[in-house]
Amino acid sequence: MRIGLLTEGGYPYATGESGLWCDRLVRGLGQHQFDLYALGGSGTPRPLPPNTRVARAADPGSPDAAPAGRNLLERSAFGDRAARRAYGRRERRRFTEAFHQLAVGLCAEPGAGDLAVDPSSAAEASSAVAPSLASGPSFATGLYALAELARERGGLPGALRSDDAVRTLESACRAPGARRGAAAAGLPDHLALVEHLERALRPLSLDWYAEDALGAADLCHAAAGGTTALPGLLAKRFFGTPLLVTEYGVQLRSHYLSAAGADRSAPLRTLLAALHGGLAAEVYRQAALLTPGNAHTRRWQEKCGADRARIRTVHPGMAADRFAEVGEDEESGDPATLVWVGRVEPAKDLIALLHAFAEIRARRPDARLRIVAVPVREPGAGAYLAHCKGLAAQLFPDEAAGAHAVGENPVTFEELGGPEAPTLEDTYASGAVVVLSSVVEGFPAGLVEAMLCARATVSTDVGAVVEIIGGTGLVVPPRNPRALADACLALLRDPERRHRLGAAARARALELFSVEQNLAAFRGIYLELLSHAPVRRRPGDGVPFAHPAEAHVRGSWAQKAVTAGTGGPDA
Repeated sequence: MRIGLLTEGGYPYATGESGLWCDRLVRGLGQHQFDLYALGGSGTPRPLPPNTRVARAADPGSPDAAPAGRNLLERSAFGDRAARRAYGRRERRRFTEAFHQLAVGLCAEPGAGDLAVDPSSAAEASSAVAPSLASGPSFATGLYALAELARERGGLPGALRSDDAVRTLESACRAPGARRGAAAAGLPDHLALVEHLERALRPLSLDWYAEDALGAADLCHAAAGGTTALPGLLAKRFFGTPLLVTEYGVQLRSHYLSAAGADRSAPLRTLLAALHGGLAAEVYRQAALLTPGNAHTRRWQEKCGADRARIRTVHPGMAADRFAEVGEDEESGDPATLVWVGRVEPAKDLIALLHAFAEIRARRPDARLRIVAVPVREPGAGAYLAHCKGLAAQLFPDEAAGAHAVGENPVTFEELGGPEAPTLEDTYASGAVVVLSSVVEGFPAGLVEAMLCARATVSTDVGAVVEIIGGTGLVVPPRNPRALADACLALLRDPERRHRLGAAARARALELFSVEQNLAAFRGIYLELLSHAPVRRRPGDGVPFAHPAEAHVRGSWAQKAVTAGTGGPDA
């Protein structure tokens, strides 16, 4: 089977959990041929197995992008000139009609038949999700019309930055029935949205939609939703190729939680949410099957209109071999040490963890806390870490055992890969209890790693934590330092219970989150989807069963069969 694997900003060009999962998939399913279609891929790809090749890679920059440094008005004028060069009068009219459909879908209030929120779903998913989604039919009609125009004539990036696009968007925002947030948008909002649309819809202008590209794939497998799955939508539209979408984190949820748009106006945020919501809804509507990595992601997909009958949870596979030595040694680790591992950012709520540890120290003075940070190269990432270090210095002044000893702080801040914490295995092995204090999480892979190391865990009830832990760890409400402290103390004071929970956690992780179960699930899903897909004829294909099987065997089998059946001429 030929699989078109769609990735964005990751495999085979970057490392990380997404890249590791893709690499395990293509190596574990060696009987299939994988063609990689990478959005945002650049540089030298990692070594690939024999059954995998990079079919296409597209840089996020557009070939006819406006020169850098221009303001929004200048970029709009540049796009208008580019569109006039690329399109004649007929194409411009065609673009305006298609973009109008898309803009109406973004701006219109969802009707009674549109998506609605299920109040019984997870509380973390905001009740504003459904109202922010684009109106389905109009949005999808405009999206596919723009894709067909880009495939036939090209020039879509310039047209999306043109004055025609800005005027059309403004008209849709001012039309009767437009949502309140869209009606309040001004010219700067329209220009910013057009700029964002041009970036988001760049996959429509790629050269991937040909018979020798995605048209040759038996199945498109998107490693994420949103813009990553957009080429898969078009492959289904143009060639009828089934689309499989795997999500371990929902891009719409990431958009809501992102701090990047904090300085945007409320109308612009409304329109951007409608865009991302409409794209997510269309992907879920058209996918032959959705495979979320956990029940938390599944609930978000259902809120965005996904059909429950086409959703199948497939837990991510994690390599357990590296943690085997630590996991089989129940006595390893300092019995008075708590360990926290992850990215240092506000969502992890290290402030609550430090306050909880202050209460732990008051009741158990020998307790220690190791905060091991995963390196982050993003600008401004060190501000929150510096704030946490300052709070730790205030809460826990350096203490010394005697008058001539050097003072030492019971809280240490270390970096993963450094001399104190060279590997994850060593980090988890150093403590008795692993703590997760987050207020927002998707699928916390670090929790599974701690379980594979047979560590007892104390976690906050966010994201997929309860689904991962089961009954093998303690779960407390988020933003509750006292509850977090009580749970940690309960495990620090009871070694037998701690070891029992750690052993149960390792057994659960090996059963549910192994690479083998993940590969077995996708092996069956690939065959299932292909068996339900209609047969597609390609040039040069023969007609099935046109010749009997005997025709391919040497010798006069037909004559022998006649002779045997009649008994020969003398019978």
